[in-house]
Amino acid sequence: MTSLTLEPLTYEDIPSERRPGVLQALVPVLGVVLFLGIGSGYLKLAPHGPLLWSIVLTGAVGKYWLGYSWDDLYEGLADSLLMGLQAILILFIIYGLIATWVSAGTIPGLMYYGLSILTPDVFLPATALLAMVVAFSIGSSWTTAGTLGVAFIGIGSGLGVPTPMTAGAILSGAYAGDKQSPLSDTTNLAAAVTNTDLYDHIRAMRNGTVLAFGLSVLLYAVLGLRAVGEIPTGRVAEIQGALAGSYDLSVLVLIPLVVTFGLALYGIPALPTLVAGVFAGAFTTIFVQGRSFTAAWTVFLDGTAPETGTALVNDLLASGGISGSAWTIAVVVAALSLGGLLERTGVLAVLAHHLATAVRGQRSLVVGTGISAIFVNAFSAQQYMSIVVPGLTLRNLYDEYGLTSDDLSQAIESAGTPTGALFPWHAGAVYMSAVFGVGTLAYAPYYFFAFLSPLLLFATTLFGGRYDGFEQADSVASSAVADD
Repeated sequence: MTSLTLEPLTYEDIPSERRPGVLQALVPVLGVVLFLGIGSGYLKLAPHGPLLWSIVLTGAVGKYWLGYSWDDLYEGLADSLLMGLQAILILFIIYGLIATWVSAGTIPGLMYYGLSILTPDVFLPATALLAMVVAFSIGSSWTTAGTLGVAFIGIGSGLGVPTPMTAGAILSGAYAGDKQSPLSDTTNLAAAVTNTDLYDHIRAMRNGTVLAFGLSVLLYAVLGLRAVGEIPTGRVAEIQGALAGSYDLSVLVLIPLVVTFGLALYGIPALPTLVAGVFAGAFTTIFVQGRSFTAAWTVFLDGTAPETGTALVNDLLASGGISGSAWTIAVVVAALSLGGLLERTGVLAVLAHHLATAVRGQRSLVVGTGISAIFVNAFSAQQYMSIVVPGLTLRNLYDEYGLTSDDLSQAIESAGTPTGALFPWHAGAVYMSAVFGVGTLAYAPYYFFAFLSPLLLFATTLFGGRYDGFEQADSVASSAVADD
């Protein structure tokens, strides 16, 4: 999957007269934390309002304290939206794809057969493993979550598994597979911005990814044994009966799945692949489910509201279509706009630079890189920036400290890529919450890979005698940290 990325400002790019000091850089950051904490946490508001307050504060700091023009600020905002345009378009299409796959019988069919095969005690680890294999094969965590992930949510509900647990298992598998896939946009981006060979980058991440994901699967196995009770008598039969009575569930309903994943495996980018999946879903609705051409494309716009005779199945298969994407896309647009302002005013670059000046050796550099990737993820609201900003800001330091480019690429992706879906205002979290129908803070405790991936990076760096082939050299390039 390919993506458009724009090169952000580095510390050296910012004119000295407009370069914020640490205090000036912290003001909008602390404002974002305060507004989101009070607005979304205490007042229980949707994130739209607090994000708008944060945008206004950041714009005011840039305009009246740092001297940026309105054109400068608007350009930063527009650049960020342009960088995130693919995510916005994918969100838009995924809402329509889910609706067409429901009406085509694809998602109902996956639920029907999944309920026949899976059992509650193996469901969570099996879900994580299947999601990992699919994401690795097609190079997209988002496509995996928005297609098979939706079906897993339905299967889990039928088996009595809490939805937040299922969502966490899907995410762990999807992001672990995505990180190791040579088709992944973030994997290619991390290699590109650090001048690392793609396969060297993948090999550098392999041990940490395998260990973090392996531990996650073990935790899901334990969780499946301890947290899932007995399935109410007749529940699976009731759900399967409702599905079979409402849809033709022949093997033909899997055509949209085969088309979508076949194109992805062939290397077609995510957006045209998903559009093809929508067309496959619409035509399967017409020719397999026997609905009219108009009805099939009305579903794409307005979503589904099936009446299967079972309330649980009706709720699981209800979808909003592309018209239901407005709430989610509005959050993503606001979050990307805020990230663009924080980048254009130099806030992100200044804070990353001052983090770099605190480096006193190889170990603290790698740990600091991971922390900066998480920080940028939180405040830019997009995983691309979490890779690009620290990648460009810190890569010279890696040369000066005797580290290789794949040490840098590993650090930024191990900490940056999986953690975005933990922040409720982040584009990834908004997307995942929407497709799974569960809040970010509800699934976060079960999204084990997001915690284990950076924690293992930090632990192996701080306590390992060697970390991916480099030795500690705390005295190297000490003069490099005094540039500021």
